[in-house]
Amino acid sequence: MGSKFISVGSYIPTQTITNLYFKDYQFLNEEGVALKQKSEFIANKLQDITGIEERKYVETNLVTSDIGLIAAQRAIKESKIDPETLDYIIFAHNFGDVKFGTIQSDSVPSLAARVKHNLQIKNPKCVAYDLLFGCPGWVEGVIQANAFIKAGIAKRCLVIGAETLSRVVDLHDRDSMIYADGAGAVIIENSDDDCGIISHASESHTLNESDFIHFGKSYNTDHDPNIRYIKMFGKKIYEFALTHVPLAMKECLDKSGESIQDVKKILIHQANEKMDEAIVYRFYKLFDMEVPEHVMPMTIGKLGNSSVATIPTLIDILRNNEIENHRIHKGDLAIICSVGAGMNINAIVYKY
Repeated sequence: MGSKFISVGSYIPTQTITNLYFKDYQFLNEEGVALKQKSEFIANKLQDITGIEERKYVETNLVTSDIGLIAAQRAIKESKIDPETLDYIIFAHNFGDVKFGTIQSDSVPSLAARVKHNLQIKNPKCVAYDLLFGCPGWVEGVIQANAFIKAGIAKRCLVIGAETLSRVVDLHDRDSMIYADGAGAVIIENSDDDCGIISHASESHTLNESDFIHFGKSYNTDHDPNIRYIKMFGKKIYEFALTHVPLAMKECLDKSGESIQDVKKILIHQANEKMDEAIVYRFYKLFDMEVPEHVMPMTIGKLGNSSVATIPTLIDILRNNEIENHRIHKGDLAIICSVGAGMNINAIVYKY
């Protein structure tokens, strides 16, 4: 017995933030000294490096659990299931609900519990919990749901990934331009056919890498140093990802027993276009192959990096045939993979 996605739902915020939005920002270095380049130049340079032209920010009246709920409702509507039949609701995020204009995170009760409440599910056997695993959190939630189903303790799970990173960025840090908001959800249930999850792999590298992404003070030295924002060591993350992610992908594919020749899509966390391209290049190099044409659909150019939401929103957009030159057909083999804070890595081989 395996498991497969029976429906997908997503929420893409309506506020489009182009790179010009940052032209009047005052970007500083870690010592609080203004960068020499103009902010408009820095924003354009970011596009060259990451591929991000614009990103989506959530509306001011919404928080992470709100947009996670919307994605969940859309997945439920598409599946036509009774929400009372859900055995688990797993909500992957990293920063909880942060209201617009505030600095405090709210995760009590859990975001999963809030979604269950708002879905008006009465069944106490439907277990709702949150998962903090960095950007790979949604993929790890799917892996956990699959484990519950294979163990026979669940038949149907809702896995949500949502984040509002625009609420936890330091506006004086140029890395803030990478981040975005969004939500995606899938309903996964047991499957008796050969479709669905074939294999998976997960890793946590914490000995020397745990703080590559962390919370730190603003680069503006006039700000309260006790107020913290998301920070990252970009070069270290880039080198880490290129070294470890291709190997994890290969391990997962090897475990599946499937051939690299049959892989039609690689659905990778939309973190940085150049980094993702380099990861996929190194993955195929492990097989002495060139990267096939149209194997890696990308959304980061228009949606930015929305952490746990990038892969489920990508899956939904791809399912709706909204990415040029990319289609998914029954029987297609895909590798789903992610890397992020922790430093955590995971991968899934999935057959449509």
